[in-house]
Amino acid sequence: MFRTTPDIPSRSQTSEWLNKISEALDLTAAQYRAVEERYTAVANYLSESSSLKAYNPEIKPQGSFLLGTMIKPIMQDDELDVDLVCRLTGKQASWTQYHLKHAIGDELKASETYKRMLDEEGNRCWTLLYAESTKFHMDILPAIVGHDHYTLMERTFSALENRQVDQLAIKITDRRLPNHRTEVRPEFWPKSNPFGYAGWFNDRAALPTTKMMSLRESVESLPEHVTKKEPLKRIVQILKRHRDMMYGGDDDKPISIIITTLAAKAYQKETDIVTALLNILDRMASLIEMRPSPINGIMIKWVGNPVNDVENFADKWPDEPVKEDNFYAWLAKAKEDFSVLASGDLSRIAHVLKAVIGTTVINETIQSTGVTRLFSESGTAKNFDRSILMVSHRENVRWPENLLYRAEIQGSYKQGKNYHTILTDTVIPKDCYIYFVANTNVPRPFDVYWQVVNTGQEASQLGGLRGGIYLSRTLGVGGLNQKEYSSFRGNHWIECFIVKDNVCVARSREFMVSIA
Repeated sequence: MFRTTPDIPSRSQTSEWLNKISEALDLTAAQYRAVEERYTAVANYLSESSSLKAYNPEIKPQGSFLLGTMIKPIMQDDELDVDLVCRLTGKQASWTQYHLKHAIGDELKASETYKRMLDEEGNRCWTLLYAESTKFHMDILPAIVGHDHYTLMERTFSALENRQVDQLAIKITDRRLPNHRTEVRPEFWPKSNPFGYAGWFNDRAALPTTKMMSLRESVESLPEHVTKKEPLKRIVQILKRHRDMMYGGDDDKPISIIITTLAAKAYQKETDIVTALLNILDRMASLIEMRPSPINGIMIKWVGNPVNDVENFADKWPDEPVKEDNFYAWLAKAKEDFSVLASGDLSRIAHVLKAVIGTTVINETIQSTGVTRLFSESGTAKNFDRSILMVSHRENVRWPENLLYRAEIQGSYKQGKNYHTILTDTVIPKDCYIYFVANTNVPRPFDVYWQVVNTGQEASQLGGLRGGIYLSRTLGVGGLNQKEYSSFRGNHWIECFIVKDNVCVARSREFMVSIA
């Protein structure tokens, strides 16, 4: 358990510590350099291409890299996904979306280096798969722009009118569309506006003391590897990690563009990161609109693209309601978890954030800030007698152990529509679903095994005692998510084993669960 010393930290110290946590989520300087070097190499290659030279090909980052909100993967072995735009100025009159896409694809295939790296063609992008040791891939989106695109880039976002922001949009390709091979007029092609969005986001993030810069300066290059970021960018990083810890590899988890957009709309230039985070979480739901569907006129939830108001980032919610349910469940849980920040008690804050941000990140922050004197831990859970770990029906580990890597478990339970984080003093009611997410730095491939051990009189009387180790068979990428049910009162636990080449190379501590 944790205990604090009498000198309780101030709100400013809590904010400084939260900033440090978000810094620990940043990519390393080496990762940034590797990304920049590789996309610059591709850009240089295409710009020297004789067939594309007349169109001034440029490759620029988009998405979270461009916004400065990229975070490290939870699992060290996971790849970084780098989103890029390859934009040409104009096109041949006869080109359709198909021709534009393959003009760029053919140039990549003409290089022996990039030909070997090309993945299967995507609906919109070409994907380059780099060597496994680099742990990232690049999605390159072919696009065209008009000449006025560059003129507008010289102005600040706040000085642009709505119609001008729309002119920053790029025309892209999508092979799922029926006119993919037939339509030569770009005005009938799909459009996207990653640079306009980045300008809007940076404008929302900017503080009064921030130096005004042109849109080109703001969004035309990969953000520098800096430790000082505006509160909004730090908050988006923290919220994305909280989402990832809650849902693991679930394809129906809340998408980053919705979290980022609502956070930016809710942000009111607060300079204190704790105040800003708590206020953003309070305001986010109120910024989701109800609008008639453009398809059938039925009122639906709407998270509008701030630079293209007819685009709804929540457009999948009506047909896939689990995505909407998961967003609201995540938001409610985030409010509950981060409410601890208002206490100013770093020991209690660390206790909660280890469960929802990750033990490694929080421990790194504690060490780097030199506040270890504020923390003291003992045991794995409150009021547990460790003798229960010795029950006879607990299966022994069946593999040789060489614990070179780490594994840790986070847990939550669902009561009604709400999810609640399981902490060392949490008591879970009966008849609830319990969700566990394991994180590890073991390189893939590996197998995941779980051990669930039930104890107590009720489980024993009803024949519910469990203690076996079994290969993961439930939801989650790679078996790292496990779903259980609170059937029996008593103290129970779950443990995760990561097995590689028939050797257990990582195992978590017993994650204790109390059910009443």
